[in-house]
Amino acid sequence: MSAVDGLYSDFTGILRFLEQSGEITWRSVSDENFKKVLLIAAASHFEQSMMSAVIRFAAFSTGIEHPLKWFVEKKAVTRQFHTWFDWNARNANQFFGLFGESFKSHIAEKIRSDGDLETAIQAFMEIGSERNRLVHRDFGTYSLEKTFEEIFSLYAKASLFVEWFPNELEAFTTESASVT
Repeated sequence: MSAVDGLYSDFTGILRFLEQSGEITWRSVSDENFKKVLLIAAASHFEQSMMSAVIRFAAFSTGIEHPLKWFVEKKAVTRQFHTWFDWNARNANQFFGLFGESFKSHIAEKIRSDGDLETAIQAFMEIGSERNRLVHRDFGTYSLEKTFEEIFSLYAKASLFVEWFPNELEAFTTESASVT
């Protein structure tokens, strides 16, 4: 269970308690704030997961102490995550292209054959896009159009992509090495 799952569980319990207690105004205020926190937590969790995956992949490809692994970590990963994606797009093609055209084509084929994966990527991109709007349009006054449940649903869907990607990257590299 991730921290996001824990927050969802805690927040759901608090919202249920406030509703059962007849504290409708406090429930509404809490719901508005909890969904913002849940969105930021999900986006942050995905950012850390994807950055760790790329660093692990660099170590897998070059060796844990290889200078290229350290270069990737310090110049391609640290403070660069939000440049990897075109958050206005509903796909992660820009990100996949960072790993080369053959990888991007390989992933495009995988996505075409797996509707769940396509949905997961769209949910991931939507979380990133919503996160950007939230933090860049005055967090305190910004009103998310999505409900608390819709945000958690996006998180659950997007988790498939975040869990799938590192394995697919390593599998592609292993397959490519065996072909050459």
